[in-house]
Amino acid sequence: MSDLSRLIEAYSTIIGEIDDVTRPGVVDTPTRAAKAIQFLTKGYHQTLDEVVNGALFPAENREMIVVQDVELYSLCEHHLLPFIGKCHVGYIPNGKVLGLSKIARVVDMFARRLQIQEELTFQIAEALQEVTGAEDVGVIIEARHLCMMMRGVEKQNSLMKSSAMLGAFRENPATRSEFLTLLKY
Repeated sequence: MSDLSRLIEAYSTIIGEIDDVTRPGVVDTPTRAAKAIQFLTKGYHQTLDEVVNGALFPAENREMIVVQDVELYSLCEHHLLPFIGKCHVGYIPNGKVLGLSKIARVVDMFARRLQIQEELTFQIAEALQEVTGAEDVGVIIEARHLCMMMRGVEKQNSLMKSSAMLGAFRENPATRSEFLTLLKY
């Protein structure tokens, strides 16, 4: 975990450049902001093994499993502004399935880091492939980026979609189509 006192000092310096850090409304802001950034980046201090925590179960099923609309919150690595969206995951089991809540925890582990959406999508897909042994994994993320909405071009209705398709999700049009159909795309 990052050093809280150093983060508080850093936030005090930053806030001091734009406002009076002794003003009643912001006097405790460096501490609150330091604790918030620790929480928002806690994914750096988690491992895939810890997150999965052994929640893999034997399964003979070789049909697609889809988990849709897993909320995610992350911070853009370029501006430290949030991007907020949802993640859709599909995989074809290869002898074992992952506990349902663990899929959301894997998404959170990678989202709770400084990120770009494109990499986040691929990291989740690779992690699910690694942990389940499934060769065939598809991940789609749809997110709104405050770095594009609050600053820069200020486009309020923009939505970014990214995908990572591994194995049959990439190579087999029927598998990809089934995944997209189940998501109603």
